[in-house]
Amino acid sequence: MEAKQNGPNGELSSSVVPGPTNPMVTPLLTDLYQFTMAYAYWKAGKHNERAVFDLYFRKNPFGGEYTVFAGLEECIRFIANFKLTEEEISFVREALPSSCEDGFYDYLRGIDCSDVEVYAVPEGSVVFPKVPMLRVEGPIAVVQLLETPFVNLINYASLVTTNAARHRFVAGKSKMLLEFGLRRAQGPDGGIGASKYCYLGGFDATSNVAAGKLFGIPLRGTHSHAFVSSFMSPDEIVDRLLTSRDGSTICEDFVSLVQTWLSKVQWSNSLHGSFGETNQSELAAFTSYALAFPTNFLALVDTYDVVRSGVPNFCAVALALNDLGYKAAGIRLDSGDLAYLSCEARKIFCTIEEEFGVIGFGKMVITASNDLNEETLDALNKQGHEVDAFGIGTNLVTCYAQAALGCVFKLVEINNQPRIKLSEDVSKVSIPCKKRSYRLYGKEGYPLVDIMTGENEPPPKVGERILCRHPFNESKRAYVVPQRVEELLKCYWPGISGNKREDLLPLKDIRERCIKQLEQMRPDHMRRLNPTPYKVSVSAKLYDFIHFLWLNEAPVGELQ
Repeated sequence: MEAKQNGPNGELSSSVVPGPTNPMVTPLLTDLYQFTMAYAYWKAGKHNERAVFDLYFRKNPFGGEYTVFAGLEECIRFIANFKLTEEEISFVREALPSSCEDGFYDYLRGIDCSDVEVYAVPEGSVVFPKVPMLRVEGPIAVVQLLETPFVNLINYASLVTTNAARHRFVAGKSKMLLEFGLRRAQGPDGGIGASKYCYLGGFDATSNVAAGKLFGIPLRGTHSHAFVSSFMSPDEIVDRLLTSRDGSTICEDFVSLVQTWLSKVQWSNSLHGSFGETNQSELAAFTSYALAFPTNFLALVDTYDVVRSGVPNFCAVALALNDLGYKAAGIRLDSGDLAYLSCEARKIFCTIEEEFGVIGFGKMVITASNDLNEETLDALNKQGHEVDAFGIGTNLVTCYAQAALGCVFKLVEINNQPRIKLSEDVSKVSIPCKKRSYRLYGKEGYPLVDIMTGENEPPPKVGERILCRHPFNESKRAYVVPQRVEELLKCYWPGISGNKREDLLPLKDIRERCIKQLEQMRPDHMRRLNPTPYKVSVSAKLYDFIHFLWLNEAPVGELQ
């Protein structure tokens, strides 16, 4: 899609916003009923009525008590370039009944998002149920056409970012987390999106080369079991020459140097001859890989036997590289008892460092993979392990523990008249009117409560007591004296309002915001088991108005 920004009156703003990352994100990426409603609005002469919609979710995912908001940048890219082409309008004409008037399609030709306003929580922020992540204002027919793409762009992005943040919390700050999910993701778009938003949620790198190019995410990866099993013996290695790291010497036969070190390791006094004959085809694979990547040699050691073959073969190659001034990167475990095997590998590395005087060998990086998830990370922590980095794929990118976040997009005001959506299920009752949202912080610096107020209510003030009420339960209420007040919704697309537009930050900066926000949360809100619910409230005035409107809109029954 051409990056032609819809500024006020069709003019370009000070900076042109590029189109969506995925070229499939067009005005047609929506549900048919958005176009049928748009026609009905147009037919009734309501299409330009000013409407306000809130985008929010009703329940935190994964049994937790927090969510990380993501996908905002893609929403702004979408509306900045929102314009139906003639080809798209022709398709809409074919999809709608033939009774639809030609004037509607002329209307579609002229619409863009120059008169739409978007207010949002900054991307990477921690958010909670019922509090709008986005507030979208504009002509009702246009805003209705934005509903499905907005929900689509935010739902998975926020879900997988939250999943990544939860994995980071369990693993701990010191561990490196690698996203390895591309091959198991739901298609190319799922793979690209997962890599981007897992990085946002606190992962350190990805195996996804395309995501590395698109978003500047660090790349990590070595080799698979196929590479190891493709070798039959060291005799296959033809080019055995390796120049030392400083270029001062040349090893004419690196294979022989590796074999020499393997004998030393096998007959080491400290290891008490615990290794017998290792798999020579595996040794050939490791040697060949080291010749190709002497500065970044990391070996997958579980193709045959981790302790009896993989680790000693790796050590022989790593020690040969050390003779030439190179430092091996480490090993990867992809099967078996990861806690036990990592501890055994660490013992061997430490023993070799002590016996052969190779400084730092005992701190060799151990990476683990193999269908990891929150539960297995937690179990490894309880068992005790020596893993430095985790490669996580399927359970992370597919959000196996929960399929969707369940974002909704609800009309809360039209022509300055508040609207409410009622339901027998109280959790599905919407909070009406255009609102402002604030986060109130306590003395220890932790967030205490989020509060929504009417647009024209005075904001909460530091040091002044305010009554916070549960939106629907009259007995749940508390006074709060905030030590800091943060307004949550910022203007990211001003339309013709004249408001200052917030900049879209680079992915790395959004990631830093996410990490900082999570660190600010009280630990009991973050824990995996039985986390304390975070309080979401409304002002006393908004509470009274919600229930007044509820009673006003709900039909009164009659007993016969």
